[in-house]
Amino acid sequence: MASATTTDIEVLEQARQAIAPDYEPSDDEPYMNERQVNFFRMLLLEWKRSILNASSATLQSLQDGPIREPDLNDRASSETDWSIELRTRDRQRKLIAKIDAALRRLDEGEYGYCEVTGDPIGLRRLIARPVATMTVEAQEAHERREKISRDD
Repeated sequence: MASATTTDIEVLEQARQAIAPDYEPSDDEPYMNERQVNFFRMLLLEWKRSILNASSATLQSLQDGPIREPDLNDRASSETDWSIELRTRDRQRKLIAKIDAALRRLDEGEYGYCEVTGDPIGLRRLIARPVATMTVEAQEAHERREKISRDD
């Protein structure tokens, strides 16, 4: 079974180091200049590639055969592990759609700007969450509205 222990943060850091070990987007340069756009494009593509590779490993493990644990407790444990692995892959499948949307926004020149306010999202937030579509403030307001509507 493929390991689901690598977090998104670790994967993003590995991708960042692989594509630009000596470059970190900075507030000292113009926002979303060509170098930053290329950095985020490569980061998103590398992130997507790593997710697809992990998914392929999971698929290969599933094709290797059913769980054949003789002990019922061991079998239950294995099935629980598989359930967690499959939920992780489903979450990552949804993440790939967000990565593709971010790549489209890059192509259209809209990447890095809040879909609600139009303000720059900020480099630190984009490095931490490259698929972000809102500024921190807009995201917090959105979550507050969502919570209020859920409570009604």
